[in-house]
Amino acid sequence: MPILRKLLRTPAGAIGLLMLAVTLAATLMTPILSPYDPLALDFAAAMQPPSTAHWFGTDNFGRDIFTRILAGAVFDLRLALVCVFGPMIMGVMIGLVAGFYGGIVDAALMRLTDIVWAFPFYVLILAIVGVLGPSEANLYIAFFIVNWIGYARIVRGETLLVSRLEFIEATRVLRFGKPRVMLRHILPNVVTPAVVYSMSDVVLTVQAVAAMSFFGLGVQPPAPEWGLLIVESIDYMREAPWMAIFPGLAIVWIGIAFSLLGEGLATALKPKG
Repeated sequence: MPILRKLLRTPAGAIGLLMLAVTLAATLMTPILSPYDPLALDFAAAMQPPSTAHWFGTDNFGRDIFTRILAGAVFDLRLALVCVFGPMIMGVMIGLVAGFYGGIVDAALMRLTDIVWAFPFYVLILAIVGVLGPSEANLYIAFFIVNWIGYARIVRGETLLVSRLEFIEATRVLRFGKPRVMLRHILPNVVTPAVVYSMSDVVLTVQAVAAMSFFGLGVQPPAPEWGLLIVESIDYMREAPWMAIFPGLAIVWIGIAFSLLGEGLATALKPKG
C-alpha cells in the first residue's frame, strides 16, 4: 500500500505504528503473557507491589493489574475507534453535502453544527450520558451526537475550495450526476485532513472515555477499563500507588502512539509542491 509505505518512511509514523502494533500484539497474547483472570478475585493477594509474580502489582481485590490493563486496552480502543470513526463518517458526509450544494442546504447544516458547537464538549457528553444512564452503548450515542461537528467543518471548508477547481467544473460540463461528482471526484480530495484530524481525536476520545469512567458515567465495574482502574485506586494512593500509575501510563502510551501516527499521516499525505 503506497500510503503505508509513505507512513513507514516518516519517523513519527513508524514509531506510532510500532507502538500500536505492540499494544495490539500484547492484547492478543494476554493468555500467554499472563495466567491471571482480569475479573477473578483473590483477597489473599490484595495490594501486592510489582513483582515477578505480578508485574504491575495487584489491586485491592487481588486482581492482577497487568492483566487488567491488557484487557482494558480492548475496551478503550474499541470505544475510542467507534466513537471517532463513526462520527467521522457522519461529519464527513454532512460537510461534503453542505459544501457541495451550498445555499439553504449549507445554511441549515451549518446552523445545526453551530448549535452543537456552542456547548462545551464535556458538558454536552456528561449531560447526554447523565440523561440516558451510564453504559457503553450510551457512550456511543453521546459521542455520535457530539463528535461529528469537527469533521463537518473541516470537510465543508475543503469542499468549498475543491468545488471551484477546473476538474470539478469539467464534471459539470459533462453532466455527471451529483452523487458521482461528490463521492468519486470531491470526496477523495477533501477527506485527508479529516483522517489526519481523527488521529488526534482518538487521543482526546480515550481521555474523554477515561474521564467519563472517573465520574461514574462510563463503563461500569468490574470491567477493566483504564479510567475505571484509576477511579478504583483513589482510596489507595498512599498504600498502593501502582494501582493508578500503570493505568495512567497506559493512557499516556496510547495517546503518544496515536499522536505520532497523526503526525506521520500529516507528513505522508502532504501533497508535494
